[in-house]
Amino acid sequence: WPLKPQIASVGSCCLVGVVCDGPLYVANLGDSRAVLGKLMRGTGGIQPVQLSTEHNASLESERRELQSMHPDDPQIALLRQNVWRIKASYRYCTFLVLVAIKISITRSIGEFYLKRPEYNREPLNAKFLLPESFRRPILSLEPSIVVHELQSQDQFIIFASDGLWEHLSNQEAVDIVHSISHDGSARKLVKAALQGAAKNREMRYSDLKKILRGVWRHFHDDITVIVLFLDSNLVSRATTATGPQVSLKGGAMSLASNSRTSVQNGS
Repeated sequence: WPLKPQIASVGSCCLVGVVCDGPLYVANLGDSRAVLGKLMRGTGGIQPVQLSTEHNASLESERRELQSMHPDDPQIALLRQNVWRIKASYRYCTFLVLVAIKISITRSIGEFYLKRPEYNREPLNAKFLLPESFRRPILSLEPSIVVHELQSQDQFIIFASDGLWEHLSNQEAVDIVHSISHDGSARKLVKAALQGAAKNREMRYSDLKKILRGVWRHFHDDITVIVLFLDSNLVSRATTATGPQVSLKGGAMSLASNSRTSVQNGS
């Protein structure tokens, strides 16, 4: 902190999946989402099963928790332009107009300037300083954890940031993965989300792709996708085995507003 005070303003959502002795454990901080694709016996269709709980002020349960943590501040969550935001904000000046930028997530890694008041002071950049001090953490660092017993009909799991889910429903996402080969599934999901973003902006997908890095954020949120494929035979054996024997194969794609596209595949 004394050497790099701006690190107190750095934060991120986090989504983790771990297979241990059979069950799948999914831990989440923020508004990323994990969705399982489950094969429907008899029909051959694919059913989405959401495996994570999102932490966003748009959810009434999260707003209630915020209000219980801050009983002396009835406006800790505010509805502005039909979007729920956390009251805590940083401010910047654009075209000589003071603008308050509010965040929607209620839990995260980092962002200690919103969790501990001793980090909400100079030499932190003035745009992050809150106009008044706080006694309780505004953002929580407590993850939500979901435990799922893997079954033979469980085909794959999509781990993705909110940039994907802003444009694709759970059903649309699992349908895309189920309809193509394993290779390139993450890339296909990102493309579908970008096509949705282009449609919302009333522009062509080809034009959206030409936008320079660093400017993307004005058109769509960061998009990071990982698809893990499960070996159904080994899943069945893992439910009775003493140790983890689940086979995983995955493809990942990240499209961030401040970085180039990266694709990874592994097993």
